[in-house]
Amino acid sequence: MGKNLKGKDCGKGIYQRKDGLYSARFVDRAGKRHEKYFQTLPEARKWIEDAKYADKHDDVFVATDTTVDEWFNFWIENIVGDLAPNTLRNYRERYVRNIQPVIGKMLIANVKPMHCKKVFIQMDADYAGSTIRQAYITMGTMFKAAKMNDLIAKHPMDGVRFSKPVRAVDDIHYLTREEQRLFLETARRSHNYNQYALILETGLRTGEMIGLTWDAIDFERRTLTVNKTLEFRHAQKVWRAGPPKTQQSYRTIPLTDKAYDILKEVWDSRSGRKESPLLSQTLEYMDRRTGVTSRLVMRDLVFINWRTG
Repeated sequence: MGKNLKGKDCGKGIYQRKDGLYSARFVDRAGKRHEKYFQTLPEARKWIEDAKYADKHDDVFVATDTTVDEWFNFWIENIVGDLAPNTLRNYRERYVRNIQPVIGKMLIANVKPMHCKKVFIQMDADYAGSTIRQAYITMGTMFKAAKMNDLIAKHPMDGVRFSKPVRAVDDIHYLTREEQRLFLETARRSHNYNQYALILETGLRTGEMIGLTWDAIDFERRTLTVNKTLEFRHAQKVWRAGPPKTQQSYRTIPLTDKAYDILKEVWDSRSGRKESPLLSQTLEYMDRRTGVTSRLVMRDLVFINWRTG
């Protein structure tokens, strides 16, 4: 029998530490010891009772020795590792910059809604609502996977909200035809004019446009197929290929007359463009539809700039 600071019995497996917290210990049928700390004695007793019941009735007993840091590293590498590179980068950035400093060292089973809320409170003054939403999604997805894999009994984000508004769809300004005309008129002085014009004609994301290769263009059918992306990672100074952002991002787009003319002009001028050794690279990426490794040959890119060659 453990005792409290006044020398009174707390019950089997429970004692009060010098800092006032109650330590509850439980050994499951497999012989593994679990320990958790509580503010009050009733909480400690209830935890041991619930743990014994779950262990006795073949419920999955939630281990308490995994930290949030350990779970995040496992989750990012093994559970969501096939997501788009930009999505994974956002998860990592929000975790390292905002989530880890608050709860990274905590045992995952000890994380409560108040700890998750603290992350958003600390972000509120310095971050836009859209960035706070990224942190919200990161934590929500990470803890959902932890619950699905029986690391936690309850989702600590339940009931947690952030108050800073995210820019509404109504706040997004779409270019009018006149604004598009003025933009392209100014952009004609840029060596990226064809890229800008093609994006306006097709609605391609930037990474989709950069990763466009000639095998994705069908001049006979006048279509463009989106099946990969390409981005330059400034920190590592390398090019990285990847799948489109989502399953729905795989698509075939009919070419407008203007889009067809842009691509045909670039195709006809290929022989006059200079090439650097960078174009000899072959990048690999995972096709999220099949799980098969695909390849992007840099020399086959439609648009070449100063980084690619």
